[in-house]
Amino acid sequence: MPKKEAPLEYLRQFIPEGATALALEYLNHYHVHLTITRDRKSVLGDYRHATRSSNHRISVNGSLNAYSFLITLIHEMAHLVTFMEFGNEVQSHGKEWKRVYRRILEDFLPLSIFPEDILGALKKNLHNLPASSCADEGLMRILKRYDRNPGKRVMVEQLAEGDTFSIEGGNVFRKGKKLRKRFQCIELSTGRLYLFSPIYEVEPAPASAGKPV
Repeated sequence: MPKKEAPLEYLRQFIPEGATALALEYLNHYHVHLTITRDRKSVLGDYRHATRSSNHRISVNGSLNAYSFLITLIHEMAHLVTFMEFGNEVQSHGKEWKRVYRRILEDFLPLSIFPEDILGALKKNLHNLPASSCADEGLMRILKRYDRNPGKRVMVEQLAEGDTFSIEGGNVFRKGKKLRKRFQCIELSTGRLYLFSPIYEVEPAPASAGKPV
């Protein structure tokens, strides 16, 4: 999906209908320049604060399902409000951001827009929020149930040890043992070792795909 500046009403296509009015209220209030962007593996959303020549800017991956999109948007709006209240004097995901994120999330929770499994996961961590939804593996697993057209993608933890997989760009790896919270995997073409999150999405691949010619 190409990067695209989104008229705010365009947002209705990406989030649950019941959340649209409140989301638009936040975006209009803070004069946010919203961008719907292509799928980015390393980041789900991004916030850039306003300058003399531009408004606040938020981008969110357009490939996300409606619930993931909304939670990511709330995450980025929390960065915006934190910047408005504290400037650059606090940590990106410090206690101030967590308070703001909780405050905004609590505005959306009563709207009856989340399925029970997502709602339960959000409430569970409401008073001990991780730095992002990506850091909350339990929530991410639940959110992935609602993905649109997942295709051949699976999570690394769903593969057996020794299975091979490819990532965006075509690099092929063999899954190894779990070291604390991540899986150690070897890149077949170079022999280098990498650590993968259990919930990182990959595509199963034949081992021959990654062997040097």
